Amino acid sequence: MAELDRIDLAIIRELQKNGRITVTELASRVGLSKTPCQVRMRRLEQQGYITGYTALVNQTKLGLAHIAFAQVTLNDTSSKALAAFNAAVKEISAVEQCHMMAANFDYLLKVRTRNMAEYRQVLGEQISNLPHVLQTSTFVVMENVKDISR
Repeated sequence: MAELDRIDLAIIRELQKNGRITVTELASRVGLSKTPCQVRMRRLEQQGYITGYTALVNQTKLGLAHIAFAQVTLNDTSSKALAAFNAAVKEISAVEQCHMMAANFDYLLKVRTRNMAEYRQVLGEQISNLPHVLQTSTFVVMENVKDISR
């Protein structure tokens, strides 16, 4: 992939702030005219720098204010076991993010639910039953101080 210049990076930054910005306004903010801006946007999309556009949703207004992070340790970290875990965790709708870690545990999951009781149910009935799970530890969020997706 080609290196990005300052204008490409500016386009990406502006789109991260507001994916619904008009091309005309975006072009103005990054110092281009409309057509070259559109060309650059298409190129950034085709090269995989921009992978999509989405709406940011206020999860608290939807009743999903409880956030917990679950540390997961597996009893097997072979490629086959990791693939099985990865496929299965994607099916749990309450898991908002899943990261394989280089740590003394294997995965860190961000889990969003309505309340602690619902989290306990998700942990006990879904996460703990994922393939090769040996143990879990939970860290409950008290306050969301910074979240770039909001």
